[in-house]
Amino acid sequence: MSLFVCPHCAAPLLREAGRYACPNGHSFDLAREGYVHLLPANRKHSKAPGDDKGMVIARNQFLSKGYYAPLRDALCTLALEHTGEQVSVLDSGCGEGYYTAGIYAALTGAGRQVDLAGIDLSKSSVRLAAKRLPQGEFAVASAYHLPVADGSLDLLLNCFSPLALEEFRRVLRPGGLFLYVVPAANHLWELKQVLYDKPYPNQEQDIPYEGFSYVSVVPVDTLLEVAGEDLPHLFQMTPYYWKTPKEGAARLAALHGLTVRAAFRIHVFRRD
Repeated sequence: MSLFVCPHCAAPLLREAGRYACPNGHSFDLAREGYVHLLPANRKHSKAPGDDKGMVIARNQFLSKGYYAPLRDALCTLALEHTGEQVSVLDSGCGEGYYTAGIYAALTGAGRQVDLAGIDLSKSSVRLAAKRLPQGEFAVASAYHLPVADGSLDLLLNCFSPLALEEFRRVLRPGGLFLYVVPAANHLWELKQVLYDKPYPNQEQDIPYEGFSYVSVVPVDTLLEVAGEDLPHLFQMTPYYWKTPKEGAARLAALHGLTVRAAFRIHVFRRD
């Protein structure tokens, strides 16, 4: 049995050789890399939704060098602390699977029984996630129409991805854990100082959400020494890449390295 359900009729999906299928006759082929496409055509708002291939490659290369390992490790600690012996996990907006794989390794390394899935709008991202973690299930899908059954999850992870609260409430079982990662006020501040003449801090808010109870807000702050090709990779994986003046991009391109603060906040919630 799969964590995924049919995006057309919400019936359970069975994973078979080379495909997923539901009892009502809907079938979805598995790609060679092991992921499945569960985004119906009428829910695609562009020909290639989600992050483009260049952004995905840049982020994968940057994260694979361990720069954001402190965030990954903090998420793993929270997952271990707040879940039981059997854990069903969904990473909504999983990207190329860096944090997904970290949580899977932490939970299974502690002897937990884990069913894990990840979804993302970007086919390029999901392809890499499926290759990174063959033990998981990965699908091209929308956070606003999660192909997951009601009340079926113990842990939902959302890192820098759309906040689909109605869907998150639906798929988490009562008592389930929701980890929501956002940038802190001074995240990548030194990079922004190079790119913009008048940078401004990110807004930080602790917002209570209906159907969830706050457990804590966990800060993760670290200084990074970013040099060589990793610096343009960091730039390309951020939203700044698309809205930076040419002058700012040129200033960054002239640098050989930069000390940058990475600052995150993990908002920890329980499903009521």
